Formats: sequence, structure tokens, C-alpha cells
Amino acid sequence: MGNINLGRVILGGFVAGVIINVFEFVLNGILLADQWPGIMASINRPALGMHDIVVFNIVGFVTGIVAVWTYAAIRPRFGVGVKTAVYAAGLTWVTAYLLATVTPVVMGVFSHSVAMVLLAGGLVEIVVATIVGAWLYKEA
Repeated sequence: MGNINLGRVILGGFVAGVIINVFEFVLNGILLADQWPGIMASINRPALGMHDIVVFNIVGFVTGIVAVWTYAAIRPRFGVGVKTAVYAAGLTWVTAYLLATVTPVVMGVFSHSVAMVLLAGGLVEIVVATIVGAWLYKEA
């Protein structure tokens, strides 16, 4: 077992982050765009501004890096390839998407339908992003 190649984790994670951010733009900026003003008003918050979107984009890049790092960390046990990338994506989805969505659903901020769209879209995005990021990952 060698060391994780952090340079390749960052490269793969950055590309994964671009994919995540594109999916998030389509998901939130187009598909759910009409839902967000009502959601924000329901919690007495103003509409999201450019600063908020920049923060969400940074989170997208961090999520991509975490997913590719997870792939790099588990590949000695599970092997190199798409199957392992899907495992890494699944773990990332549970921790970064599913668990983060539960609280707003329980609090009544997100309807079940909005939550399902976010979770389904998030699952597709993280699987695609992790597979691409893992494809770029190579051991030193």
C-alpha cells in the first residue's frame, strides 16, 4: 500500500467539483429555481445572492476532492476502477447529501418532493463526478 497521491486527488477532485457545480446549477438554478424563493421565505431569509453561490461552488469543489480522496483511500481494499468509484460516491452521497437533507425535511423547510429531487440529482451528480475524478487519479 502506497501513499495517496495528493496532487492527483486535487486534480481529480477539482474536475469532480466542476461536474458537481454544473449539476447543481442545472438542479437548483433551473429545475428548482421556482421553489427556492418560497423555501427561503418560509424560513424568513432573503433570496440567495452571489456570495452564497460562490460559497456553494466552493463546497462543490471540496465535495469533489473528498469523493476522490475517498476513492484513493479505499482502492487498495476494493481495487482500481468504476466499482470502487461508485462505492466512494455512495459514501460521499450518504454523508454529504442524504444526512444534510434530513434536517431541513424534518424541520419542514424542504417538502418531500424537493428533498427527493435534491437527493436523486445529488446521487447522479456525485456518481458521475467521482467516476471521472477517479479516472484521473493515479498512484505516484
